[in-house]
Amino acid sequence: MSFASFPRASLAHLPTPLAEMKRLRAALENEGVAAPRLFIKRDDCTGLAGGGNKTRKLEFLIGEAIAQGADTVVTTGALQSNHARQTAAAAVAAGLKPVLVLLDMVPYKGRAYRRSGNRLLDDLLGAEVRIVPEGANPAAFIKNTLDEISSSGGKPFFVPTGGSNATGSLGYAAAYFEIADALDALGISSARIVHGSSSGGTQGGLVAGAALRGKGPAIHGINVYRADHAAMMADILKLARATAEKLGAPALADDAIILEDGFLGERYGMPTDAMVEAVKLVARSEGILLDPVYTGKAMAGLLALIRAGRFPRDETIVFLHTGGMPGLFAYEEEFAAQDA
Repeated sequence: MSFASFPRASLAHLPTPLAEMKRLRAALENEGVAAPRLFIKRDDCTGLAGGGNKTRKLEFLIGEAIAQGADTVVTTGALQSNHARQTAAAAVAAGLKPVLVLLDMVPYKGRAYRRSGNRLLDDLLGAEVRIVPEGANPAAFIKNTLDEISSSGGKPFFVPTGGSNATGSLGYAAAYFEIADALDALGISSARIVHGSSSGGTQGGLVAGAALRGKGPAIHGINVYRADHAAMMADILKLARATAEKLGAPALADDAIILEDGFLGERYGMPTDAMVEAVKLVARSEGILLDPVYTGKAMAGLLALIRAGRFPRDETIVFLHTGGMPGLFAYEEEFAAQDA
């Protein structure tokens, strides 16, 4: 089955750039590290309200919402959710009303965390923001929100956390073809995509896309989301299989998911020293801004794996930049304090 057979809204600036990170590689080699060739896939440049990986998923999710006659899009995430910000923008671009159900779930106490970054942009985009009260059941709160919209004559369409269901994951199944085709055009045959994995839709989609294409780079996720690593792997595999089935791709093996542990830190959304070092290194070597929650921790993981000799020097690594730069402003003291 082709991607064209699914409803799809045109939201993203595609294809996104694929750039070589020569200066980052040189910085590692200056440490005495035998670094592989490094590229970065700039999905922070998808263009929708600051860009990010969720825009690829939202093309299919908003397409489905329009096909179902929805007039309101409801989604959920943490206060600084990149996904919520992009969903609000996607809904507005499609002429739909955005409603964001946000959870104050990260115990970070930075002074800007609850008012700047993505939260500022949510309000600027005109989203209706509902904060789940402390002690409330999030699932029940979301259901009440959907019921309230329906009882008022609206037609809500619910987008899950991260846009991570089989429909949203189509965006990264398609992205796999984009990345693999670009590597083929460069004559690169031995490659690996490394990315931060959270709600699973990006990795699940990439794995399904790889099964459909049949040949291309390996996929290596880095857990930046959950302490229960085994359960997270199982959930990503389940989603990848659902996406592959939706596409008519070959069945996936039980070991189809590669997910690296050890880089989450205290918990989701909480800064780590390795994240700060990685964000600064990439900014100061490549002029590229990562984020504190996803790409910063994923890059910290990639750097640690390279320094440990986990990747052959003749293998090419493609780091998938999933966006999130607005989150830097919510964590400003993590970076300003260390340079004071």
